[in-house]
Amino acid sequence: MMLQEKLVAELKASMMAKNADRTGTLRMVKSALGYVQIEKKVEVLSDADVTAVLQREAKKRRDAIAEYEKAGREELVVKERAELLVIEEFLPKALSAEELEALVKAAIAEVGATSKKDMGAVMKAAQAKAAGRADGKVLSGLVGRLLP
Repeated sequence: MMLQEKLVAELKASMMAKNADRTGTLRMVKSALGYVQIEKKVEVLSDADVTAVLQREAKKRRDAIAEYEKAGREELVVKERAELLVIEEFLPKALSAEELEALVKAAIAEVGATSKKDMGAVMKAAQAKAAGRADGKVLSGLVGRLLP
């Protein structure tokens, strides 16, 4: 079953269970997927496209959580965290710190990077290898730390 089909099936199950919070989050994700389908002019999105949309939605939630925490809006933090948990169910498992470090070292070796000015090429290679299983900020920090 493709990821988009799984999301729709989960939405239906959530509606049947009358789980309003989960249903609302899944509807938002389905809507975001619909916009991408219209943009790309396709009937069904690939799993890679669905994952990219899910990552974008998860990033929005993480950013909102940080802003709401700064503003002291605990009720909104709780709501955003609940939405983030639902979205993360459909994302691929994140890489561990050790796996991420090994991946970045492999990307540095592959590109032949010798200094920080090669960071762009290393980031491109590392992001391709990570395939959405690592946060860009974390990846960037690790590349910066490992480059001489």
